[in-house]
Amino acid sequence: MKPIIILFTALICLSGCAQKKRFLKGETDFQKELNAEYKDASTSPLKKNDRKAFEGLDFFKVDSVYVVNAKLERTPDSKWFNMKTTTNRLTKERIYGVLHFELKGKPYKLNVYQGLELMQREGFEDYLFLPFLDETNGSTSYGGGRYIDLRIPEDDNIIIDFNQAYNPYCAYNEKYSCPIVPRVNYLRTKIEAGVKAFNKH
Repeated sequence: MKPIIILFTALICLSGCAQKKRFLKGETDFQKELNAEYKDASTSPLKKNDRKAFEGLDFFKVDSVYVVNAKLERTPDSKWFNMKTTTNRLTKERIYGVLHFELKGKPYKLNVYQGLELMQREGFEDYLFLPFLDETNGSTSYGGGRYIDLRIPEDDNIIIDFNQAYNPYCAYNEKYSCPIVPRVNYLRTKIEAGVKAFNKH
């Protein structure tokens, strides 16, 4: 991962970013790559003391229940707006569409976003940003919610793998500027998948 401080490029956890790293603790490729990235001083958001003691992030157990097929309802006429972050910085976003899916037999929906700046960067033209809140926040998961990286599909079907939900960088270090998850993306259920809350040293 390129060490770019601007949030969206700094936060992306795309596959392949740590393939050459030897630190491979984790149950899945996603977990291994994330752990390798966080162990590496050149890519890690961790503070120095936390990185020295770092042996791997704490994850919920991988569960196929949290891999869902969603229907993408595109919103091509949506307006660009300034998404608030944990600092004074604003990021220009728009709602790319609404994801409709079922989880444990109940229907849910989440807005999925597209960033104006990021879509102009090579390799991220089809990147979508899925931030969400759920009922684990503040207890077993980070209080500010979590993110999932997605790509624009060719059709209207998209897989959401909550096992790949990760924390914003500001969960580890307050120097980062992280988008605040819109309240509309609150799921009234526990998403016990992905990265858990981080215990700082």
